[in-house]
Amino acid sequence: MIINTNPGAAMAARILGESSSALQKSLSRLSSGSKISSPSDDAAGTGVAMKFGAQVNRIQAAKDNVGNAISFSQTQDGFLEKIGNALDRMSELAMLAQDETKTNADRALYHKEYDKLDDFITAIKDKDFNGVSLFSGSAMTVTVASDGTTFGAGAVALTKVGASTDVRTSGVATSASAAAAVTVLRTAISSIANDRAVVGANMARLESESSSLSVLKDNISSARSRIADVDVAQESANFARQQILVQSGTAMLAQANVMPQSALRLIG
Repeated sequence: MIINTNPGAAMAARILGESSSALQKSLSRLSSGSKISSPSDDAAGTGVAMKFGAQVNRIQAAKDNVGNAISFSQTQDGFLEKIGNALDRMSELAMLAQDETKTNADRALYHKEYDKLDDFITAIKDKDFNGVSLFSGSAMTVTVASDGTTFGAGAVALTKVGASTDVRTSGVATSASAAAAVTVLRTAISSIANDRAVVGANMARLESESSSLSVLKDNISSARSRIADVDVAQESANFARQQILVQSGTAMLAQANVMPQSALRLIG
């Protein structure tokens, strides 16, 4: 028997310390929901999870960009639809003005509405979306991926409608000008139909890109979760195990500290 050194107590204290540290780490994981409470837990996993997290954020930013581009295209299409309706009415007025049973005074009444509809179309040509022209004729470049990949959306210029074209010049004030207006309006309507097809194609592509980004984001997030997020069921079992080890270690340390006291019986 020895008194100065108690190897049993020292070993029990070391094991208790290890169990206490493991219990604290398990408690930290359960309280934070993170499997990696410290980079030392999984150095490589920390780095990979960080890169995955940054990629997820970039994907979400790209998805936001695509969403704004879709809203931009939807706004374009809404105005194009209104222009199409106005041109339809203008072509109807041009046909009505060719009625030989009407006088030029009657045609002047048709021309008033025709003129106002043309003003309406001209005003739409200058519309913008958050300060960006809707019908500038410049292709819009949209970032559609986390690596910076871009998509060039088809441009819309509205060059064949509005006050600066023959649509206004023709008018319907006379039967002859109304006949000329019909030809011009048919070209303008065809142009708007083409523009709406371009915008529709842009929206279809952008919606596909948005869907792809959502799928990619979900899977990257899942991969990151497997590295960084704690499995609560598994960690709860580990927590209970560490609790038992701490309790038993505490009890054994107490017993180890009592053992040297038996030496007093020999002295006494």
